Amino acid sequence: MTKFFGNLHLVLAAGLAAALLIMFGVHGADQVTAPAVVRWLHTFFGVVWIGLLYYFNFVQIPTMPNIPAELKPGISKHIAPAALFYFRWAAALTVLTGILVAGYAGYFREAFTLQEPYRLIGVGMYLALIMAFNVWFIIWPNQKKALGMVEADDAAKAKAATNAMMASRLNTLLSIPMLYCMVSANGG
Repeated sequence: MTKFFGNLHLVLAAGLAAALLIMFGVHGADQVTAPAVVRWLHTFFGVVWIGLLYYFNFVQIPTMPNIPAELKPGISKHIAPAALFYFRWAAALTVLTGILVAGYAGYFREAFTLQEPYRLIGVGMYLALIMAFNVWFIIWPNQKKALGMVEADDAAKAKAATNAMMASRLNTLLSIPMLYCMVSANGG
């Protein structure tokens, strides 16, 4: 069991197999439609994205000042770059699958133009787009400097770290109303 649970790829494959078993075996093959699968993927990628956002803001950022200097490279050279990889791609895939969900459901234009009764989901979509923009065009470029993945002097690294942190905190702020919009848009 240790070998199995020690291998993330095997665990993910088993989770996917279990989901497929439930989809086709319990829920019924006739219920497994492209829109249903895309909605499931949208939820999965969204959980990964927001989970990592909260990890950065609730754990990593507040803990870094307490980590001894000789241990910080373990985070900045290994953990943070790996987490940022999944973070930015989860953001992109959440937005892409969200657009597909709205397209399949036939409300993309109405939501995007904030028409009733799609105004709430539309606001959630705009908040998610702002957040994804922050991930790709503010947080990621600044984190590359702050983590030494691209050339920058110490002053530029410090400024980049602050800029990335502020954009990440903005995303944390926006995630709260965004989640409300997403879960409440269907009358929930």
